[in-house]
Amino acid sequence: MSETRDEILKQLERLELPGGGTLVSRDMVRALSVENGQVRFVIEAPSPDLARQMEPLRAAAERAALSVPGVQAASVALTAHTPEAKGPQGGGAPGPRIGGHPTGGQESVRPEGVRSILAVASGKGGVGKSTVSSNLAVALARQGRRVGLLDADIHGPSLPRMMGVNQRPASPDGKTIEPLRAHGVTLMSIGLMLEEDKAVVWRGPMLMGALQQMLSQVQWGDLDVLIVDLPPGTGDVQLTLCQRAAPTGALVVSTPQDVALLDARKAIDMFRTLKTPVLGLIENMSVFHCPECGHEAHIFGHGGVRAEAEKLNIPFLAALPIDLETRLAGDAGTPVAAGEGPMAEAYLALASRLIENQIA
Repeated sequence: MSETRDEILKQLERLELPGGGTLVSRDMVRALSVENGQVRFVIEAPSPDLARQMEPLRAAAERAALSVPGVQAASVALTAHTPEAKGPQGGGAPGPRIGGHPTGGQESVRPEGVRSILAVASGKGGVGKSTVSSNLAVALARQGRRVGLLDADIHGPSLPRMMGVNQRPASPDGKTIEPLRAHGVTLMSIGLMLEEDKAVVWRGPMLMGALQQMLSQVQWGDLDVLIVDLPPGTGDVQLTLCQRAAPTGALVVSTPQDVALLDARKAIDMFRTLKTPVLGLIENMSVFHCPECGHEAHIFGHGGVRAEAEKLNIPFLAALPIDLETRLAGDAGTPVAAGEGPMAEAYLALASRLIENQIA
């Protein structure tokens, strides 16, 4: 596979650019992957205007890749690079470019010094997966664990807001990244590398490359557990994590309603297909307790996740209520698990159960 990759780059080196140089010499080939005769990569132009003029070059690059023996199909996309942000204080060398080449083959990108990797997943969006991830990380840190939190929801990174951080991570050498710290947790998110309102418009290879970079180039240090907040669904990011980082297991979050459980089953099936153990199910937004009258309302149904866990013989780890305090705390950047009260106690109980079961 590495020989095929090298030959593709050799062919691309022959494609000269109007202003001088080649696609390779000017580092415009991003996220090159070769798998089972299928080649995918992205040409990243310096500006949107130049990208609009490069369609003939994109087609030529596709033909060049197809000319390499063993390549059966090639898919080449065009994108435009936005200017690098400077360091945390607006000066110094730019940090590493996120969303680059995924490394070839199936080499591990599991960070050294990380004892356990827990993937927090959901089949669909809107079930509170990121809320669970951030609060669980804080709760584990309060229990004395050394905890890392990786926001792998690259298209919709929300953990910087939930954890109350907005600084750009430092990169002393332009290659490695120093993560941030908040509420006792070591944190990294693609959202820290971009403007808050900037959309991440990337194809699969760039998503895969970004995840690999955040696992292998971030200086995580020694951790008892790294919690990876995955995007919803069963796509490239999940596949890359399970195949390249060998997570200890997955926690699947769902609300009790049938439509959420339908997608949660798909997430469970995905992890089983990828040989990643599903360590437990968490029911979020399980019940609402009215703070005024004390009435208990099952807004999204009742007991669906517990019943599913029993049916599939998977541990049922927690039933977490829906409440206003959790939402306000997340919006304010201080997870509810960092304070006191019923919700903080619920997350501390979940953390204690994971520790007792040697999951975290």
